[in-house]
Amino acid sequence: MKISVFIAILLSFMVFTNQILIDEARMNYNKVIKDEVLCKKMIVEFEKAKNKSALNLAYLGGFQTIWANHVFSPLKKLNTFNTGKKHIEMAIKNEPDNAEIKFIRLSVQKNAPSFLGYRSNIKEDTEFIKRNLHQIQSEILQENIKLLLEY
Repeated sequence: MKISVFIAILLSFMVFTNQILIDEARMNYNKVIKDEVLCKKMIVEFEKAKNKSALNLAYLGGFQTIWANHVFSPLKKLNTFNTGKKHIEMAIKNEPDNAEIKFIRLSVQKNAPSFLGYRSNIKEDTEFIKRNLHQIQSEILQENIKLLLEY
């Protein structure tokens, strides 16, 4: 009995902790393009997170693609961007109907240089997000989406 109570408390704590990380990611997502320290901090937080959900993987990938702007070497930029892209695509594969993950991919694709060849889902993701906007509960995420769609 005591073990099951302990496990339930531990699982509740993990869910609560992950929700804080997701909320922090939503609040900082638009800031990290200009804030190298914050971008690196978010990457580290998602890399060490115990929860390996598709949403966590997508945010890790999103922050990694943004991190490519902060590194100097062209090869390092490309490798960092491609790692982030791979994480985003894995997240999409795991949860293809998640509007927040599609938002992350859309934000990266709309801002990626065309020579990287990562722009093929802009129309599809935009339409998907518009159709599913009513399902998004987070006001911060709704504002981030609104800013992206206006851009």
